[in-house]
Amino acid sequence: MENHEIKKIVLAYSGGLDTSIIIPWLKENYNNAEIVGVCTDVGQAEDWEAMKKKAEVSGASKLYIQDIREEFAQDYVFKMTRAGALYEGKYFLGTSIARPLQAKHIAEIALKEGAQAICHGCTGKGNDQVRFELTFKAIAPHLKIIAPWRIWDIRSREDAIDYAQKHNIPLGNISKKNIYSRDWNMWHMSHEGGHLEDPWTRPQEDLFLLSKSPKDAPDAETEVTIDFEKGMPVGLNGEKLSGTEILNRLNKLAGENGIGRDDLVETRTVGMKSRGVYETPAGTVLYKAFKELEMLTLDAETLSLKSQLAIRYAELVYTGKWFSTARESIDAFMESACKWTTGSVKVALYKGNVIIVGRKSDYSLYLEDLASFGESAYDHKDASGFINLFGLSTGVAAMVRGKGNPEKK
Repeated sequence: MENHEIKKIVLAYSGGLDTSIIIPWLKENYNNAEIVGVCTDVGQAEDWEAMKKKAEVSGASKLYIQDIREEFAQDYVFKMTRAGALYEGKYFLGTSIARPLQAKHIAEIALKEGAQAICHGCTGKGNDQVRFELTFKAIAPHLKIIAPWRIWDIRSREDAIDYAQKHNIPLGNISKKNIYSRDWNMWHMSHEGGHLEDPWTRPQEDLFLLSKSPKDAPDAETEVTIDFEKGMPVGLNGEKLSGTEILNRLNKLAGENGIGRDDLVETRTVGMKSRGVYETPAGTVLYKAFKELEMLTLDAETLSLKSQLAIRYAELVYTGKWFSTARESIDAFMESACKWTTGSVKVALYKGNVIIVGRKSDYSLYLEDLASFGESAYDHKDASGFINLFGLSTGVAAMVRGKGNPEKK
């Protein structure tokens, strides 16, 4: 599609520097096309009225604000928690898990508006460009995708600030000295850029916004019980709650106790390494609690297979392949595997630590009588035959190969 054929563009709008300057840039380069902004609320607690005004001042005809918090919690975050997915063993996938849902709603509005193109503000170096565009292709494959950071002359945040000032776009607290790149939703907050680009440099304490330093956390433990049904969080301390409320309450409790900080160097989808500092208070608690419950209720083979699939699940989420047969199939396994994973886990939160202090389930595979060192129905003599068969291959190999070193024969 030629640029002059594009009359309306739907923009993934966040109210930040990049998406604000994109609005006038699109109008300059696409024949003064109508720009419709879409902002998706995944718990970032913005001043929505101020954001609407900013979008209009920047040149947008209107701004949709979609409240998708509960959908985000139930259909994305909690499914990922059930899977136990951690990218490269550390990253709780806070930005990654939000993007497909956000992009889905943006693409649906583009279809509703009859737009010819859809635009995002992701850079050509990052992961989000992949996540947004794979979702756009899944929902609205016929729409043209515009990615300004891959084609315009702006090359840095400093350039972007200069462009904004020339076009009288309000910057708020953005400045050339305050250039951290942050992403925030009710699952996490990420921090990148600035002094963090040196992986040897320790993050400054004023960087953190969701969590206290463990040394400043209370000197007493905070206990909380997390309730699960079929692998999904459903409440706290016996009280049924929405997904949004579970995350909000746990974020507050865990953050006050210095829990949820991670500093890691990850491998981006495009191949380069990047350093990020993340705060995931509620997620840190939920992952640890759920791990204890599944160890109580799942057999060894299912646990083993689930842990293997969790690695692949994390990679699919990270690389933007949420809308894929592979991810949907793994989730079908996770749903089946966790159909008995109902129960409660009690944790103590203390100065950066999540301490498991109790777990219970009506479907527990732990039988106290069987596991006890005292009298039980278990016959110790049965172990001899089991070990003989279990170790048969080991014994045969030793007899055939002898005790010598084959390299010396």
